[in-house]
Amino acid sequence: MTDAKHHARRWQPDWRLMVFAAIFLPLLVSLGIWQLNRAEEKQVMLDQWQQEARDMDWPELVASGLEKGRPLTVTGLFGERSWLLDNRTRDGIVGYEVLTVFFPLEGPPVLVNRGWIAAPRTRNELPDVTPPEGVSTLTGRVSEYPEPPVLSDSSAKDSGWPRRVQSLPGAVARAEVAELPSAIIRLQDNEQPGAYRADWQPDRMGPQTHYGYATQWFALAIVLTILSVVASYRKTGARSGNDSG
Repeated sequence: MTDAKHHARRWQPDWRLMVFAAIFLPLLVSLGIWQLNRAEEKQVMLDQWQQEARDMDWPELVASGLEKGRPLTVTGLFGERSWLLDNRTRDGIVGYEVLTVFFPLEGPPVLVNRGWIAAPRTRNELPDVTPPEGVSTLTGRVSEYPEPPVLSDSSAKDSGWPRRVQSLPGAVARAEVAELPSAIIRLQDNEQPGAYRADWQPDRMGPQTHYGYATQWFALAIVLTILSVVASYRKTGARSGNDSG
């Protein structure tokens, strides 16, 4: 009986351990919830990316709000004005992304990102980005304007066409073509009329990856809880025996 008392354990929390758990347990749980939310967002984007383009008139698409990632097919003619987004690299090679005005047969004009092209050897030389002539049918997806970072100087320094820019906010583009809508089109692939290297891909980190991260965060939260509880049970009988001796 005496030995049993000496080895008895009693709940005796350590305030330092409790503070540690109180700080990190909510953090771990919130990270897990955040990853679950990211997984849901990625699933929506993936479903949207995989859906087939519906036959929908361009004016109707514009009126619907041009949801980012939406597939579309539009027929019209390329314009003469192109912007070259500077300092875009592929495989370590510096180049430009080419945005050209496109005039659908019906509805407002729109900017089309035709993909990436390597830059010439000298800085004062620009690539020839003359678009194809005649009526073209393009397949692509709705995308955002290449907006500048916060506090970045987004004004165009060059004159003439094509025009080299670091970014292209919608307001800058509409200063040249007033009817442009709130989004642009990225060509679907390299086989599209007027395309350069248009090998766009959705985010490679799919929903399952985020679910895996969420599981890890929740598992860490469970482990922290268990360790905190176990560490708070201490052997108290042995100390009492020593004190009485």
